[in-house]
Amino acid sequence: MNMNARPTDGAARTSFDFATLSARERYKLMIGSIIPRPIALVTTVDEQGRINAAPFSFFNCLSADPPILAIGVENNPDMSFKDTGHNIRMTEVFTVNIVSFAIAEAMHVCGAKFPRGMDELKEAGLTAMPGTKVASPYILEAPAAFECRRHVTLELGKSRQIIMGEILFAHYAEGIVDERLHIDPAGIDAIARLGGDTCATIRDRFDMLTPKL
Repeated sequence: MNMNARPTDGAARTSFDFATLSARERYKLMIGSIIPRPIALVTTVDEQGRINAAPFSFFNCLSADPPILAIGVENNPDMSFKDTGHNIRMTEVFTVNIVSFAIAEAMHVCGAKFPRGMDELKEAGLTAMPGTKVASPYILEAPAAFECRRHVTLELGKSRQIIMGEILFAHYAEGIVDERLHIDPAGIDAIARLGGDTCATIRDRFDMLTPKL
């Protein structure tokens, strides 16, 4: 590992040459620094209609026109597809469920390595609701859910895919969206991923108005 401390503008810095780091070392630096990251609890179905649910913190929205969000999906160590990647490849659809503090523990259950074909939602005590425009279900207990059709998949080497989805339909818990389409952040009560096993809430907030020049 190439780690250097050198002064920059009078302040000592710890620096890393990413070309000299292993994938695991780069991962540790990235997930500990790029925080907080929203968590997508992604629901899919396989060719037999069996439900799968898995959490992803390599996730965010990228565009509103068209409405695109993206998830980073890692393959198995032997480079075969995990359930989410396989199911999206076969069905072309998935649903992103936002994780609130109330379902944080259930989300964690869904992240366990269950055998293929196991219904993680049932194991976690969550309720699958039929999708309106896609085959994959949304989660009743989630404060918000986005039904998506696969837009494009970027293959990043053999180990990871970036899957972009076009949002076709959205579901919100009652009372979260007002008549101006403003979202109540307290109603969403989302959690976020930090480094390692650490998560955070969004309960401490402040406003910063856009500067007017």
